Amino acid sequence: MPDMDWASSETVKVLAFLLPGFVAAAVFYSLTSHPKPSQFERVIQALVFTAIVQGVTLLASESPNLGVSLSVAVGVGLVFALLSNHDWIHWVLRKIRLTKENSHPSEWCSTFSRNRGEIVLILTDRRRLYGWPAEWPNRSDEGHFRILDPKWLLDNGQEVAAGTAILIAATDVKMVHFVDSSVSVS
Repeated sequence: MPDMDWASSETVKVLAFLLPGFVAAAVFYSLTSHPKPSQFERVIQALVFTAIVQGVTLLASESPNLGVSLSVAVGVGLVFALLSNHDWIHWVLRKIRLTKENSHPSEWCSTFSRNRGEIVLILTDRRRLYGWPAEWPNRSDEGHFRILDPKWLLDNGQEVAAGTAILIAATDVKMVHFVDSSVSVS
C-alpha cells in the first residue's frame, strides 16, 4: 500500500507542475483565432508554456505555489495572445528580414486584422453588400459576417439600406473588397 501513496503523491506533483502550462495554452487559444492543434501538439505547447511559466514564477516569487503559478500562467497566456493578435513579434522579425511570415493563422485573418475599414461583400449570387464589419469569421468557409449600417449596392449605382445590422454566412461570400474611405463605393 505505501507504493500507491507514493505514486499518487508524485502524480499529483507532476500534474500540479504541468497544469499552469495547460492553463496558459488554454488562455492563448481562447483569445486568438489560431485553431487548436492536435492533442500531441497541444501537449508539446503546454510543455513549452510550462517551462516559461515555471521560469517566470521562480523569478517573480520567493515561495512559488500552485496559486502563484496559475496566476502567472494566465498572465503568460494573455501576453502571448496580445503578441500574436497584434503581430508584434513577427513584425520585428520581418523588419530584420528573418521571415516573411506573420503571426496570424491564415491570410484571411491577417488581412482582416490589418484592414480596419468598410468592406463590400461580393456574394456568390453577384449581389454586393457594403458596410462596417463588426465581426467576421476566422475562416472563409464557416461562420458569419456581422455588418453594421449595411447597404445593398445596386448595378445602377444606387444604395439601398438594409437595416442597422445584417448577418451574412461566409459560405455565401465569393469575395471581400476592402474599401478606401476616400473612395465612393457606388
